[in-house]
Amino acid sequence: MPGAEPGRPAGRGSPPPGTVVSIDAGTTGIRAVTVDADGTFGRHLAYRELTQHYPRPGWVEHDPTEIWDATVATLTEVAHRVTADGGSVVAIGITNQRETAVAWSRSTGDPLHRAVVWQDRRTAARCDELERAGHGTLVRERTGLVLDPYFSATKFAWMLGDGGVPDSPDLALGTVDAWLLWRLTGGPDGGVHATDPSNASRTSLFDLDRLDWSEELADLFGVPRRALPEVRPTSGRFGVTDPGSVGGLRVPVSGIAGDQQSALFGHGCLDAGMAKNTYGTGSFVLVHAGTDRPRAADGLLTSVGWTVGGVTTYVLEGSIFATGAAVQWLRDGLGLIGDASEVGPLAESVPDSGGVYVVPAFAGLGSPHWDPYARGTVVGLTRGSDRARICRAVVEAMAYQTRDVVDSMRSSGVEVSELRVDGGASVMDLLCRFQADLLGVPVHRPAVAEATALGAAYLAGLAEGVWASAAEATAARETARTFTPGRHGEEADAMQAEWRRAVERSRGWAAPTGGPAQEATSSGAP
Repeated sequence: MPGAEPGRPAGRGSPPPGTVVSIDAGTTGIRAVTVDADGTFGRHLAYRELTQHYPRPGWVEHDPTEIWDATVATLTEVAHRVTADGGSVVAIGITNQRETAVAWSRSTGDPLHRAVVWQDRRTAARCDELERAGHGTLVRERTGLVLDPYFSATKFAWMLGDGGVPDSPDLALGTVDAWLLWRLTGGPDGGVHATDPSNASRTSLFDLDRLDWSEELADLFGVPRRALPEVRPTSGRFGVTDPGSVGGLRVPVSGIAGDQQSALFGHGCLDAGMAKNTYGTGSFVLVHAGTDRPRAADGLLTSVGWTVGGVTTYVLEGSIFATGAAVQWLRDGLGLIGDASEVGPLAESVPDSGGVYVVPAFAGLGSPHWDPYARGTVVGLTRGSDRARICRAVVEAMAYQTRDVVDSMRSSGVEVSELRVDGGASVMDLLCRFQADLLGVPVHRPAVAEATALGAAYLAGLAEGVWASAAEATAARETARTFTPGRHGEEADAMQAEWRRAVERSRGWAAPTGGPAQEATSSGAP
């Protein structure tokens, strides 16, 4: 976000040569931020908010042209500042909201539909059909994912069906990174149509063993293979920006990674067993799972973390759909706060939630439940339940959902001994303390909370020789504060059990008419 805390004091002398610009194309906005060769973060930063479109309940869309315009505006603004400061941009890295689906014309460069955002649930019924037809096992084995509307494949298929997007040789499909790369490198005039394995592995179309698109899955979902981007290594030169498209800028685009994998890299989680959680619009708990594909774990997803230097790293992930989105709901939906920054102090003004639990299943539940028919629930209200206690319940829900995911990781044999955190909500001491209490392990908050942008910069800089190794790139990161557990394990377990009672009341709420709720809640579960 604007005003992000730099890792080192800004303005100390002139910037070193070799500045990398990270484009962070997130769900709520686009930011461009610099990372200098000495590790200084955020000497220059620009941000543009994105419009959220909600055409129907459960539907979420973005305008791809707005995404592109915001990218050009922030990138050129930051690049010009670097030049004015006597430096030079030597590489660009892209990190992005992952499963969001974009369709466009290769000949004109025009979007053929609004982007269908990762939060969107319009394809839940289609996922049910595929599950009932017995395809869930194939999807799980090939992709490491579950049949859920969260992922891109059914979004692409919907665009080509109900969305009215024509299937022709002119069609290009991709996630947001592919859309931006294509436009940055010339669009209709020679633009590069490519993505990386971290994004490809979130589409339900990517074979984790072969590390390439699966023809079998493309046929199953009805997605034309020829419309998909080429898959290239995460760190490596994808192409060079077209000066005519990006304000005269000619710079290599040399790193692309999905936002959560990028954050894991940015945290310096370079060894198996290291974990992070990003508290953004949703929350995403990732653990480095090594260079051999891990076995499937109940409630968790397996994806590619990154491919660097010819070596592919895998991750286990728990995807939580709504954490920061619940704070937006407090502000925009209920009017309980005027600004997101108010939620932390208000939540800390009371000693506990007074027995209130908020389950923010606005778009269903992700890991470890995978219930697209769950809906938001508030339980435990009494006459004494005021806005402070409701705000506290929303903050605590972030930590409860994270504990659910980490418990699944532990059940699968992966021990999480510490958690590194980032994202907007990680600035709240209350959240970090409560998270440490629930997990029973230290929670480390870095000096630079923008690990997502850092990761993309590190990956791009590695490709262009700004840093000689991943260890060198991440060496400058610092921990600002460590939170250690302050509750007994039995107390934390009892609180988590109460949370799970609230979760059960949210599940299956929006089950299809005429279908038993229990059938709905089991759809897509691993």
